[in-house]
Amino acid sequence: MKTDANASTKALEHKRIAVLGYGSQGRAHALNLRDSGHDVVVGLRRGGPTSVQAQADGLRVREPAEAVAGADLIAVLTPDMTQPKLHAEAIAPIAKPGAAVLFAHGFNIYYKTIVPRADLDVILVAPKGPGALVRKEYEIGRGVPCLYAVQQDASGHARDKALAYAAGIGGARAMLIETDFKEETETDLFGEQAVLCGGVSELVRHGFETLTEAGYQPEIAYYEVMHELKLIVDLFYEGGLTKMLTFVSETAQYGDYTRGPRVVDAATKQRMRAVLDEIQDGRFAREWTAEYAAGLPNYKRLKQADLDHPIEKVGAALRARMAWLHPAPAAAPALKKVG
Repeated sequence: MKTDANASTKALEHKRIAVLGYGSQGRAHALNLRDSGHDVVVGLRRGGPTSVQAQADGLRVREPAEAVAGADLIAVLTPDMTQPKLHAEAIAPIAKPGAAVLFAHGFNIYYKTIVPRADLDVILVAPKGPGALVRKEYEIGRGVPCLYAVQQDASGHARDKALAYAAGIGGARAMLIETDFKEETETDLFGEQAVLCGGVSELVRHGFETLTEAGYQPEIAYYEVMHELKLIVDLFYEGGLTKMLTFVSETAQYGDYTRGPRVVDAATKQRMRAVLDEIQDGRFAREWTAEYAAGLPNYKRLKQADLDHPIEKVGAALRARMAWLHPAPAAAPALKKVG
């Protein structure tokens, strides 16, 4: 359900917000909320690099448990796998009754690796863009669309708090879409696995291997299946399939219509459905949680295999020659001659 982009609420007026975590989203949320006039404290381990950065940004920094104490809303913006421990140590025993616990992704609530106290509101606000974009759009007077949801409404004002938070980070300037933790979690994981990360990276690797195994130069293969992908994605981003089909040649369009379905076909869709099934029934969550608990042996092995793939070696050499990826530093001002 869509919500009026101009929706606003005073539910967080004169309330303290504790932002736990200062990565891409944490930094953007904390700065935007502060600049919207909210009382913000950042919860971080003292002495770490993010703690130093938050202090340099002019924010108050406290240990997580100290930040939570007395907070009216606690935004949990650390990585998914670190959240259960953080919740057990710094939120569950400390959060005051009636406070709201907010997440930017529903993973731990939906799969019940975190079960908040019954006297707390549990809400979600998820910007549909990286933290850097959330901050940039806010600074120029715009915003990034946000999903929002309520899982637990102990105070009777949980939805108002979610809307106020979304407004505070700039989302209400663009668009707010109401969802629930189930829909946000399942669609987010599916998008990452089947299309945005898993699907695209596998398609690129297989395309590169097909060309190089057929005897084509790896540099040319890289340009065709990796480098030029940005051109197409930018067109998708700006205007969907319509704009992409407007800006590519008729030859490319005909190849799209006739050969694309032979590469990504009904069987691919069936395998996508199997991936979605594993998300919906919790198999992926259980597998990922167990992998993290075991020290990430498979994760590390698979990641290293990706980093060692020939396309990465070829790409690194080619990108080093792309001057537009490495803008030159501004020239130092000339020294004024004295005397």
